[in-house]
Amino acid sequence: MFSYYVALGIRSLLNQRLITIWMILLIAFGVAGTVSTFSLLRAVSSNPFAAKAHRLFTPQIDNHGPEYVKAYGIDPVLTLRDVEALRAHDSAYLQAAIYQISLSLVPTDTTIDALEAKGYAVSVDYFQMLDVPFLFGSAWSKAADKEGSNEVVIGNELNQKVFRGANSVGQEIRLDGHTYRISGVLAPWNPLPRFYAYYRAAFDRHAPQLFLPIRQALNLRIPTAGGSYGESFPIWDMRSEISFISYWVELPDSAAAARYRNFLHAYADEQRADGRFQWPADVALRDQEDWLDYQHVVPPETRISFVVALGLLLVCAVNTVGLLLARLMRRSSDIGVRRALGGSRSAILFQYLTEAAVIGLTGGLLGAMLTVCFVSSLGLVFPVDVASLAHVTLPTLLLAPIIALCMVLLAAAYPILRACRIEPGWQLKSS
Repeated sequence: MFSYYVALGIRSLLNQRLITIWMILLIAFGVAGTVSTFSLLRAVSSNPFAAKAHRLFTPQIDNHGPEYVKAYGIDPVLTLRDVEALRAHDSAYLQAAIYQISLSLVPTDTTIDALEAKGYAVSVDYFQMLDVPFLFGSAWSKAADKEGSNEVVIGNELNQKVFRGANSVGQEIRLDGHTYRISGVLAPWNPLPRFYAYYRAAFDRHAPQLFLPIRQALNLRIPTAGGSYGESFPIWDMRSEISFISYWVELPDSAAAARYRNFLHAYADEQRADGRFQWPADVALRDQEDWLDYQHVVPPETRISFVVALGLLLVCAVNTVGLLLARLMRRSSDIGVRRALGGSRSAILFQYLTEAAVIGLTGGLLGAMLTVCFVSSLGLVFPVDVASLAHVTLPTLLLAPIIALCMVLLAAAYPILRACRIEPGWQLKSS
């Protein structure tokens, strides 16, 4: 019986091709827009460090004054002098000081062209804090971290380019004229968003390929390749008020976070008492999840586009209701004849629900194909680094026909129920 209703529904739909095609297109575009923008929003909203998001904290210290804070907010990064003071206190389980660098690399193999290696100068706790996976070797030692060392950790991509993917631990590379010994090689690793990075690099699809001890980078006066705030002495001068180091601590529980916050306030008050600040210093301690919201790491346009797509889907649903209602009212005489000949309301209900399901599934399948096109074209609307995060997966493709089917069945409920209530006597009389 079901196959009969399907065949009957298809034949009926083909008799009114224009309305049928219009409904299918409405559904397909509405579903494709919703699914593609949802895929992007889900990708940029994911947090690979969610398991420890409430244990990772970044401190902020106002070193520019209330007028600056009112205009720009507290700097998202710290000065060198503040980082050195916080690291010396050693009140956190792990402490990671990070700033972005970019160095030129000249391979010893003359068949390989010189290249620019981008990465970060970091303290050794960075690797443990973020659970960074190693393919070969390991990070440098605590002693090397404290004094500075010519050791370096390289990324998998850089190891493939320079050493053909072999175990390069112990090998030497030249970076900006200085020789470094490789202590470790990372496995492929690029979790996004990169919450500790300059906000424009939060969704950089190119994984960092270079990690130097931050002490060594400062000893060699390697400049930052990321964002810096303020003007003062050079960044490596302890008198400098230029903020450029992203600083993160891992605290085991809320009590430890409260103690660290109290320490920050005491440190800021001490700096004011020493004459560095001429204002009541403003400090903040935000966990990683709060930080992502505070920095607006998830581009607001992704949320806006998803809401707009949902609005489009609603408009498509309303139009589908109107088209189905007009279509069924045009067939009211047929329904009256079937009722007069003994056709039950349930049979008529089932037939037209089957027709609606055929329309929904057809529109959903077309919507799935359009989703592939829409996702591949997101780079025309959003920044390429952001758009490249969205991928078409099997669950995504299955979502399109499911949404379309549910939408059409809900939209068809009112027109079909109204059609089923047609009294055969009145309809035959009017015919």
